[in-house]
Amino acid sequence: MKTAIIESIEKHKQQPNLKFRLKETTEKFTDILFYTLFDAETPVEKNMEKLEATFEELVDLACWDVEKPCAKLWDNYIAKLPQILELLNYDAKAIANDDPAALSQEEVYLCYPGFYAIAIYRLAHELYKVGFPLVPRLMTECAHKLTGVDINPGAQIGKSFFIDHATGVVIGETAVIKNNVKIYQGVTLGALYVAKELQNTKRHPTIEDNVTIYANATILGGDTVIGANSVIGGNVWLTKSIPANSIVSHTPDIKIKTVTNE
Repeated sequence: MKTAIIESIEKHKQQPNLKFRLKETTEKFTDILFYTLFDAETPVEKNMEKLEATFEELVDLACWDVEKPCAKLWDNYIAKLPQILELLNYDAKAIANDDPAALSQEEVYLCYPGFYAIAIYRLAHELYKVGFPLVPRLMTECAHKLTGVDINPGAQIGKSFFIDHATGVVIGETAVIKNNVKIYQGVTLGALYVAKELQNTKRHPTIEDNVTIYANATILGGDTVIGANSVIGGNVWLTKSIPANSIVSHTPDIKIKTVTNE
């Protein structure tokens, strides 16, 4: 009986390249990256050696396609790290400058889930752009698990991005977010509908410069553009473009029940 069960399970394990060790190694790589870039007590030179060794593990686990030798990507990736760090410092400054609850920039790096999610997204995005399999998505899923923020590594996000409170934010693969954009918890930048044939099309909205999107707003569609300097109020549902300098609000219909004493 036991032998038959084992044989049946082995028969139905259909993905020879599915190794959950890849998730663990990606989490390890992500942690080392974060400490290397931000922790004052972490020696950069020593950690670069750890990063390279861990990256080699990722190559062995994820890059089973011999036509795409991932190992060659390492030098190009680390060359981008200073630029990514510069962008992340702008993100941290945007949060520290805009949020009255932020008492220091150190607090942003240590405590803000929105900043952590943005940091991991930016580090994953560079690997996504060169087609490194699975790892970029696993990196952003690490952040998703810890913060409740789901940013697909394919999204394009500009300078000085601020996610306040963070929980429940969803940013789709083909979303474009330009500079100095601020969004609050529960915001969705999504697709109008899901269909596999849309895989290579722009399905998610474009957010222009200096836009603020308040809590639980939903903006859908690849053709939807939110014009620069606009403010999108909480709970707004948008599937069409709006021009620059717009204010969009959701007005609830409030009815007060009158109770009569008989």
